[in-house]
Amino acid sequence: MDLEYLKSTDDLKLIEKSLAGDMVAFSYIVRRYEAMIAKITISMIGNKDDADDIGQETFIRFYRSMDKFKGESQLGTYLARTAINLTLNHIKKRSKSWLTTTNNYDDYELPSKENEESNDITNIINYSLKALESKYRSVVVLRHIQGFSTKETADILRLPQGTVLSRLSRGQEKLKEIITKLDVL
Repeated sequence: MDLEYLKSTDDLKLIEKSLAGDMVAFSYIVRRYEAMIAKITISMIGNKDDADDIGQETFIRFYRSMDKFKGESQLGTYLARTAINLTLNHIKKRSKSWLTTTNNYDDYELPSKENEESNDITNIINYSLKALESKYRSVVVLRHIQGFSTKETADILRLPQGTVLSRLSRGQEKLKEIITKLDVL
């Protein structure tokens, strides 16, 4: 089936078609937003398998409640909010793992200077993000990795813009401390 016509179809029209039983339209919604959701969840928890599960759950929840979506926010914002909430719930459930909010990054397996692969900047950032408290991590991921504006980040997290800005600033400071402590650059 030719999906070219769906590329120019806006989100609300795709939702309308999906509600009418057009699964191709819904699959196009998934296709349109799956990379964004994957980037958010992987950046938040660092585990691809768990991130994939959360991504699937994001779209399942949207499918089940699609009729309640009124278009008051962008669909991407709505899906990102769902993914962030599911990710934060996942982090809370794993409170005794390396993603706790106790934030003692001395307990993490850190990259070493001897291991060239672990010196890759992406790995260093991922290690550092894992060590960052979830309230800071969510803001840093949405603003710097996903590229949402401060207002969009505030909408997704349902926080005042001032709180987003202060958490972003504090999160950046903490990331700098973590990266300095890694001493691999």
